[in-house]
Amino acid sequence: MRAMRARRKSQGFREVRLTLPDVRSQAVRVRIAAEVAALDPAAEAEALDWIEAVSEFDGGDEAR
Repeated sequence: MRAMRARRKSQGFREVRLTLPDVRSQAVRVRIAAEVAALDPAAEAEALDWIEAVSEFDGGDEAR
């Protein structure tokens, strides 16, 4: 692993590590469900409207 990291670093790559919640865990799923239930629907609608406005996939042009 050390040699691989050194080789990639010499090629201009930087290692990034991510730690993500394990959605297979029931406790995590319950916590996420509670957080989603606490969201303000009006604020989320505004965010979704913005996402749709800037999305490159909503133009209906499938041949890009």
